Amino acid sequence: MVPDRSSWCKDKLRNEEEEEEEESVNPTEVKMSQIVMPCHSNHRQELSVGELLKWMDCSACLSAERHAGCPCVTASIDDIHFEHTISVGQVVNIKAKVNRAFNTSMEVGIEVSCEDLFSDRHWRICHAYATFVTQRTNTGKKVILKPIVPHTEKEQVEYSVAAERRRVRMVHDDIIKDLLSHGSNLQVDNAVAAEKTKVESVELVLPPHANHQVNTFGGQIMAWMVNVATISASRLCQAHPTLRTIDMFTFRGPSQVGDRLLLRAIVNNAFKNSIEVGVRAEAHQEEGPNRHINSAFMIFEVLDDHRKPCMLPRIRPEPLEGGRRFQEAIARKKIRLDRKYIISRKQGEVPLSVPWNPRNQVYLSYNNVSALKMLAARNNWRLSSEKDKVRLYTLEQKSMLSIRVESEVDVPAHRAFCLLAEMSNRPSWDTHYQKCELIHQVDEDDFLYRVVTPSVHQGILQDFILLACKRKPCGSGDPYVIALRSVSLPTHPPTEGYNRGEVLCAGFTILETKNNMSLISYYNQASPEVLPYISTDIAGLSSSFYHIFCSCSQYLTRNRLQSASEVQTGQYQATNTDGPTCQTEADSLSVALHSTPL
Repeated sequence: MVPDRSSWCKDKLRNEEEEEEEESVNPTEVKMSQIVMPCHSNHRQELSVGELLKWMDCSACLSAERHAGCPCVTASIDDIHFEHTISVGQVVNIKAKVNRAFNTSMEVGIEVSCEDLFSDRHWRICHAYATFVTQRTNTGKKVILKPIVPHTEKEQVEYSVAAERRRVRMVHDDIIKDLLSHGSNLQVDNAVAAEKTKVESVELVLPPHANHQVNTFGGQIMAWMVNVATISASRLCQAHPTLRTIDMFTFRGPSQVGDRLLLRAIVNNAFKNSIEVGVRAEAHQEEGPNRHINSAFMIFEVLDDHRKPCMLPRIRPEPLEGGRRFQEAIARKKIRLDRKYIISRKQGEVPLSVPWNPRNQVYLSYNNVSALKMLAARNNWRLSSEKDKVRLYTLEQKSMLSIRVESEVDVPAHRAFCLLAEMSNRPSWDTHYQKCELIHQVDEDDFLYRVVTPSVHQGILQDFILLACKRKPCGSGDPYVIALRSVSLPTHPPTEGYNRGEVLCAGFTILETKNNMSLISYYNQASPEVLPYISTDIAGLSSSFYHIFCSCSQYLTRNRLQSASEVQTGQYQATNTDGPTCQTEADSLSVALHSTPL
């Protein structure tokens, strides 16, 4: 399917802007261009998704190995949403580069676009993140990866947010389990039996299917899985379905030449306009047990002549395991919808806040932290004023104004992190802080607060319902992060006598500098409720930001040796700082946000 001309123009302009930004070529970047031939296509003369996955996996692997300097294997590929199909004769352009290297694993970003040679039009197809791991040496020793050094603003954003994406991957299975615990059994009448959609196919791994490490090429396994999934979906809808989304490939073990790959697929659930197919790949030798090597979940649609999704028949799950798969498919769909809703919210929408509940907490937390990291990574901040090394920066983006206030303090970063995260101590240094109520401690890193601040409207206080998230550094050179955003809670609706304010993105970053000092930076994307507090500072008519930050610096310096609990109870005597208490570090996050004079 070809997008309209407006989206062509937008994507082309975006690509040109990105090209202008990148002054130097990333040493891990790999580019691949392929013209789509009839042998690559399906019955509709469109590029087979399986073929595209091969090219994507190959490009990402080459990028990973260029950075690692040794053989690497695919560990997983995150969700992939295919925005458009690609026709025979068009060109596929793939760009892959390492976003961040951890210990023995790395995240590789993959961008896929399409090019029409006759009209010189370009448009985006998909964007994916793959995780690769290094193989051990012949002596069994692990290969430790060197760190990635980001150069451009875009690379800095991807580098910073990669740590948060990694965090989400690690808890993905727990999210599914939690959603299942709140699920209910549904009785489906007049539905197609899931047994009719079962597909089982065997592939013999031959030398052409192997990669340069003599293992079965991961892209080939994915292509075989797409094939059986498509057949399974077709048996339900009795039509040719279009693969729209892949919910994650997880490689659990290797396969070699000579293996027999047993591929099983079945429709887990059918919704109004989409079908989820579960696929499992197992490998075995001529003799020996089956080894589970890969699993994935694929979402298909059936399009009519106008390229609109058709209504689909419902599915009746198999007994026992079928019921579990049926409910898990509902959980995965909820995750996709929550994530899409959270990420799609814009500054101009009212309300800005997203309803919070335990099931979408992980993605709200991810969005909260990543938004602050992306704001901090912007490179076009403008210095508005400076007084005694306290600097106020502004950033204008279309109709949005953001501020950054920063200064260096003689306090170790981990202590500043703990102290700033103690919201209950805010009154000792911020005259604009009035009240804070802990609503719920989600876990040791995330908190929900109701914060009360003075309003610019005389006699009317402002309150905010905030999600506060704290993060310690993931690696050397990373800052401590305290991030804030507004959420809505049915238990805490707007009340009479208070003007309910909202915050899109705010918080602190705390970076360790030389001589055990810290660079403290406060950020705020100025919503209408916040702008009146800071407008006079930006215009140079006031220096309240300076006085508040000086008070903050004095608070940190005075209590640099106290534990967080002693500061909270007003005991300001020097004590041993081994193992500082950071259980409520997210507290200051909320307060920081709405000590808006900062």
